[in-house]
Amino acid sequence: MTDDKSNRLPRDERRAQLLTAALEVFTTAGYHSAAMDEIADHANVSKPVLYQHFPSKLDLYLAVLDIHIDSLVFTIQKAISANRENSSRVGATVEAYFGFIDSEGEAFRLLFESDMSLEPQVRERLNRMTYDNAAAVSAVISIETGLGKEESMMLAVGIIGTVQIAARHWLDRDGKIDRQRATELVMNLMWRGISGFPKSQS
Repeated sequence: MTDDKSNRLPRDERRAQLLTAALEVFTTAGYHSAAMDEIADHANVSKPVLYQHFPSKLDLYLAVLDIHIDSLVFTIQKAISANRENSSRVGATVEAYFGFIDSEGEAFRLLFESDMSLEPQVRERLNRMTYDNAAAVSAVISIETGLGKEESMMLAVGIIGTVQIAARHWLDRDGKIDRQRATELVMNLMWRGISGFPKSQS
């Protein structure tokens, strides 16, 4: 494998290429079975070039996680901020997860079916992802129900967890229910749960 001047890319483009190749290999093989040689081959670069950008397989894996965690969190926050009604915000949150699957299905599997979930650095990132998404949803719950910060956050974590599991099930079933209908079902479940809490008068 060569990386001569004729096919050199700007650093950012090369990094993006390597991250794309790594995502595919990590998703297919899992972290422990994935080899840096295989990722380099998949990216059509030499192994030294790969190590110039990422000193270790764990560094590469964490970089892949970071870019897709940031993408999902941004998508959720944007969906909530773009809607004025709380029911629409809940629906947009659910839609954002299913949309993420459609556009980044491999990344979704990496985030939620990782064989590295017990690795401290990976666990910290996955926990941060859940917290950041739940924090955005908890604000909606607090406004809708009048519940306090901790109570709203607990419900938000439950909602995020439910949506994640439902979305994973939908992905595993290979779209046997169309995306719009799947989104409606989960959205109705979530909204009926939230709206069932009477508005606090305190």
